[in-house]
Amino acid sequence: MNARFNLFENEVGSRFAKRFAGMAVVLQQSPLPQSTQELVSLRASQINGCGHCVDMHVKEASAAGETAVRLHLVAVWRESTVFTEAERAALALAEEGTRLADAHQGVSDETWDQVRKHYDDDQTAALIALVALINAANRLAVITHQKGGSYEPGMFAAAHG
Repeated sequence: MNARFNLFENEVGSRFAKRFAGMAVVLQQSPLPQSTQELVSLRASQINGCGHCVDMHVKEASAAGETAVRLHLVAVWRESTVFTEAERAALALAEEGTRLADAHQGVSDETWDQVRKHYDDDQTAALIALVALINAANRLAVITHQKGGSYEPGMFAAAHG
């Protein structure tokens, strides 16, 4: 199946995509650990069924040294022993922040307390923004039928750096 629409070939879409990519660069330069960013992005993308973003974040994480075991276990992180307490807090925030329509409480106080226990203000701000941004990216890719499989590590940075 081909993509439905290429945002980069449209004037409005291209202007939006450029600014969207700029937000991603801000987060990449934040003090939130890159490995945490990739794990959070991967988990939200799995929940949202975004093949393009799952492909991107698995390959970027792997290229940055993330292990195959941890990448395979992201989908079942609660039943895994390979994630730190801080990563588990970030993954819980990613899930609860992604599944807003599925949970009347939104992000639970327990999850929020765990995030604040492990992340300072700048890292927390980056984590909140990351959850919002990856969910928006998932929606853009799913709506336009961007498929996974062809992403190569570094493509995002090369196109938007």
